[in-house]
Amino acid sequence: MIEIPAELVASQAKYNGAAGRAFVAALPGRAEEFLERWGLRVTGPSMYGVASLVLPVTRGADGVRAALKMQLLDEESAGEPVALRAWDGDGAVRLLAEDPGTGTMLLERLDEGRHLSTLGDAREAVRILGDVLARLVAVEAPEGLRRLGDIAARMVAQTPEAAARLGAEDAALLRECAAAVREVMGEPGDRLLHWDLHYDNVLAAEREPWLAIDPKPLAGDPGFELLPALTDLWEEDPAAGTWWRFDLLTERLGLDRERASAWTLGRVLQNGLWDVEDGEPALDPDQVSIARTLLARGR
Repeated sequence: MIEIPAELVASQAKYNGAAGRAFVAALPGRAEEFLERWGLRVTGPSMYGVASLVLPVTRGADGVRAALKMQLLDEESAGEPVALRAWDGDGAVRLLAEDPGTGTMLLERLDEGRHLSTLGDAREAVRILGDVLARLVAVEAPEGLRRLGDIAARMVAQTPEAAARLGAEDAALLRECAAAVREVMGEPGDRLLHWDLHYDNVLAAEREPWLAIDPKPLAGDPGFELLPALTDLWEEDPAAGTWWRFDLLTERLGLDRERASAWTLGRVLQNGLWDVEDGEPALDPDQVSIARTLLARGR
């Protein structure tokens, strides 16, 4: 029997409803199936995120240490093996085996106890994340992935209704973010984006010092990737830290700062729309601060 953490049960029920509950109920049988199919032996306790259960395993055929990742197959998770195959271990965890029908994957084993967020040096963490990100976005997105242009068009269309549900200042900011996106959405880009590269999604490894995990892949402009690196690991007021982080990242990636700023405002817009959809009465204050800082430089 495998342990299914209560937090995963709760998150699946909250975000995926009946499909999430069915996924959790099927996990013991699915684990048994893939442990047998791929000749694996469980070597430690279950690990989990909001959307997946991960078992540390050893492959019997060659003794390779690996991780068996089981997740609900949906629009987000379906693209993960596509991206991992395209990167082929260059900056990201390596895909060892997959089952397209269930979204189950066998992955290279990384050091789950050493996230980039534990480094203890914010500037070095931003530099490392920027270097990892530069390698990831160097790859052209494969066909079939979601595209930033489509997402941007939907966000802009949803803005008026969402803004009407916010206070005056937040509504005005949301509209300014949408206006920035309109300026760049005609050239949405074709790079392979991770879409969720925060500091807990970069892990230490044996093969390389740091590798990315858990992509939610998207084809688009690398500027759309920057916001998580600006919002996490705050040891200062967000307004004070935004510029050195933004400048370091855009330099590492070789990005046009004006376009990168617009797409970063696009991420603030996306998160704001999600917050409104979830019934939040106001936008996230740290992201508001970052957006205002970016908009002030552009004026």
